[in-house]
Amino acid sequence: MKPTLVLVGRPNVGKSTLFNRLTKSRDALVADFPGLTRDRHYGHGKVGSKDYLVVDTGGFEPVVKEGILHEMARQTLQAVDEADVVLFLVDARQGLAPQDKQIADQLRKTGRKVWLAVNKAEGMRRDVVTAEFFELGLGDPLAISAAHGDGLRELIDLVLADFPPAAEEEDSQHPKIAIIGRPNVGKSTLVNSILGEERVIAFDAPGTTRDSIYIDFEREGKPYTIIDTAGVRRRGKVTEAIEKFSVIKTLQAVEDANVAVLVLDAKLEISDQDASLAGFILESGRALVIAINKWDNLPLEQREMIKREVERKLNFLSFAKLHFISALQGDGVGGLFKSIDKAYSSAMVKLSTPQLIRALQLATEKQAPPRAGMFRPKMRYAHQGGSNPPVVVVHGTSLEHVPDSYWRYLEHSFVKMFQLEGTPLRVQFKRGDNPFAPKEAPIPGRASSKPGARRKPVSAPTPRKPRGAPRGGKKS
Repeated sequence: MKPTLVLVGRPNVGKSTLFNRLTKSRDALVADFPGLTRDRHYGHGKVGSKDYLVVDTGGFEPVVKEGILHEMARQTLQAVDEADVVLFLVDARQGLAPQDKQIADQLRKTGRKVWLAVNKAEGMRRDVVTAEFFELGLGDPLAISAAHGDGLRELIDLVLADFPPAAEEEDSQHPKIAIIGRPNVGKSTLVNSILGEERVIAFDAPGTTRDSIYIDFEREGKPYTIIDTAGVRRRGKVTEAIEKFSVIKTLQAVEDANVAVLVLDAKLEISDQDASLAGFILESGRALVIAINKWDNLPLEQREMIKREVERKLNFLSFAKLHFISALQGDGVGGLFKSIDKAYSSAMVKLSTPQLIRALQLATEKQAPPRAGMFRPKMRYAHQGGSNPPVVVVHGTSLEHVPDSYWRYLEHSFVKMFQLEGTPLRVQFKRGDNPFAPKEAPIPGRASSKPGARRKPVSAPTPRKPRGAPRGGKKS
């Protein structure tokens, strides 16, 4: 097992910057803004000689008893309970703060091994900058710079010195599930319902989640990764820079996932933003499951209205399975996961070439491609060109004349024949060269391919006289 290193500290001391530096990634949002990180964020440490897990936490406010700051403090304490070692960050530029003393007292009560790191110490004398932090009683403070990487290798080697090297783990392909939707539709509540614990903050206010949180877990002995994303509003309403970064991280999470779960609010109408998100998922080629949340205690008239709205505004997602759930009560979550598994297996399916050729023959026999002038496109054979989404490459002649309607007919035929569910399928055409096409005449005067051959001079052709002209010149 890899040791778990948890980063703790008051807001804006550089925890997310250190997380990105240790994981050699840009997974955590970083800005000069206190309270940016709210949920626990896990990553694999890559600085140092040993393998370990790094956990980024929100700014720790141990004395707050209510509101979003209290929920952030709960998340931090849960991370500390899971930790093998805690790295307590303080700010060298601002010096020792009263809040640092409160956090030190709280960490001392947990019984975990705590190391004290004085961040933002670049360009400063280490003995001077660390002197006042001895007052915290957590041992020798270690001066580092997360932004510049100063002292990080020595810090990690010292912190993990008592842990044996972790055994190598085999890389396994497992589903990545992105939970997508507008703000305050219940995405974080659904994540917590799936995991069976309050893993991410679910607060009754839009915009609670700001970053894309990757969470590894097991369900019925099968590994998964679920991604809780920030809510995406209409572009015209996104004004803050932080929210713009959150939207970018959400769209990146969709492209990184295998299956996307589009969460809609049953108490609201299907908006253009919902359709826009669905269109982006479709363009990304990701498998899709639609979850209509907050279905419990909904009047029958409103339920029928939502079904009609989905059928009318999201008719281009006919391949996706539709589920009516209550994330808060846990109703329908089990059935939702069955569709997720089916969509993942369909997206990653391996189709043999003989099966695809037979399916192509059946489709063209049932409905031949329309003529393009004097010729009809001829489809000879097909093979698989990729997965997630499945790609079928069709070879033949005159395929550039195949209309879009027949293109869609082939896609639907392959989906139906191979019983794919929850994933789009794409057909690509590759035109074969005509062996009977006339070859280009060689260019006169081209040098021989043999080495040392000389280029022969090319004389200008003699102009031919028109028929009926006198042969000789005019006599004088």
